[in-house]
Amino acid sequence: MARYYFHTTDGTTERDTEGMECADLTEVRQRAIRYAGDIMSDEPEVLWDGRDFRVEATNEAGDLLFTIVTLAVNAPAGGDTK
Repeated sequence: MARYYFHTTDGTTERDTEGMECADLTEVRQRAIRYAGDIMSDEPEVLWDGRDFRVEATNEAGDLLFTIVTLAVNAPAGGDTK
């Protein structure tokens, strides 16, 4: 199994220095989606400050494999979130 890293960006970037072992790219994608979901569930403000929230998956060599980008846009009927 290879080690993969999940870095997050929401105005600032947090580098994953631990990583996680995954069997293949399908597992990396599944774990990245779960990781992004956990963060958005625990810290919903990452979606409502007007910036996008990203999870970038890299391999051990630091090569970018994919990026998950999430952006919440408040509609006029949604009111002010601040």
